[in-house]
Amino acid sequence: QVQLVESGGGLVQAGGSLRLSCEASGRAFSTYAMGWFRQAPGKEREFVAAISWGGGFNTNYADSVKGRFTISRDNAKNTAYLQMNSLKPEDTAFYYCAADRLGMASMQPNQYDYWGQGTQVTVSS
Repeated sequence: QVQLVESGGGLVQAGGSLRLSCEASGRAFSTYAMGWFRQAPGKEREFVAAISWGGGFNTNYADSVKGRFTISRDNAKNTAYLQMNSLKPEDTAFYYCAADRLGMASMQPNQYDYWGQGTQVTVSS
């Protein structure tokens, strides 16, 4: 079993930056792929970014965040990160991290086995 705890959300002005963290419990963290998803009010949960478990840490990004967001991980700290720069009001959402036992950087939420409780990101214009 893996427990995920997100932190780092908050209120920021457009153009600003935030870094989200996702700390995982459990010894197998380094073998899991990690993903970030977000959900805005009235909308479906959508993929943001993902990073594979190893082998060069392959990454995937949603087109809407490419060039602005960076996903990374520190296996020694059991933590995944999402650096968000040049934030826009449309980035406002609840952000969730997720872990995938298969280790692939999937964009599909149903591939992920464990989910955190989420953290709110609000970008003001």
